[in-house]
Amino acid sequence: MKNKILALGIIILLNTICLTSTFSFTHAVGEGQWITAYTIEDANGEVLAEFNAATGVNRTLSSVLPGTEIKVTFTVNVFASGADTLKLTTGLGKSTSHPSGYWELLTDDYDMGSSFNPAAASTSFKWAIGTFEIALYGKVPSTGTSAAKTVSIVTLSSGTATTPIDQITVRATSSGMANFNTLYANHQDALDDMKANGVDPYSIQTYENMMDVAAEIAEGGDPDSAVAILNGLDQAGAPPSAGMQAIFLPLIVVMAVFAVIFVVLFMRNRGKLSYFQLVVEAQIKDLEGLTLRASKIDRAMSANLDSVKDRLKRLVGGG
Repeated sequence: MKNKILALGIIILLNTICLTSTFSFTHAVGEGQWITAYTIEDANGEVLAEFNAATGVNRTLSSVLPGTEIKVTFTVNVFASGADTLKLTTGLGKSTSHPSGYWELLTDDYDMGSSFNPAAASTSFKWAIGTFEIALYGKVPSTGTSAAKTVSIVTLSSGTATTPIDQITVRATSSGMANFNTLYANHQDALDDMKANGVDPYSIQTYENMMDVAAEIAEGGDPDSAVAILNGLDQAGAPPSAGMQAIFLPLIVVMAVFAVIFVVLFMRNRGKLSYFQLVVEAQIKDLEGLTLRASKIDRAMSANLDSVKDRLKRLVGGG
């Protein structure tokens, strides 16, 4: 009985996702009160992310990949005095291109004190009011998974406290995730164009929901499936008017199917696959009928749905 109630709740949740999902996609973050600006560059000097509290800039220009060496140049505004010391800590590994250490003070007139050790991943320094610019060199650690993982690049804290005063974090991604991020940005531009050109609101909402679900699947560790969803949007094309809504109807089904796949994979890890296998098999039967209907509207979309159906069959061991 409990399984049936749980399954009913999941199905309701899936329907809600299809209509109203608004998942976020997080990139580089800076708190901005003490660390007022930063720039992250790769080994070739290409800017990957930047933040500036004064100008309101906070953007990621390119993915931060595990195993790559980066340089982070940031500004610290010590606007209040304290009896303790301050401490800088990084989650990066040691850089091979800058073997002399992690930190390089770029401001000549700020006294870091005798405790400052530029060769250490975590170092204290004198707490004195003022502003200084400093560079950090290091290697992004491997995540061990294809999912994006938050890396604390810089943490600023007082010498004895465990809670950060401010920090710089990024979402380190695999190459597959980097590919997804690029494709996602392109689809975001396409979505903006649809809104500007007065495309039917229902179609815009469907397109947006598909992007949100793709982002959630990518964040969950399956960027290849997320890319397949975005490529499906390319095959369907952006509908120019309300009369083209029929083409987008199968996309809603694809979105729900991928959500079901995620539920099954989640439950498989907990040894409760059998009941939900029946749910997926029922989705396969529904998808077969929709594929036939879609073939009369758009052959490319029909082929895409057929591919999703085959993946579902392999997932449950039926093909």
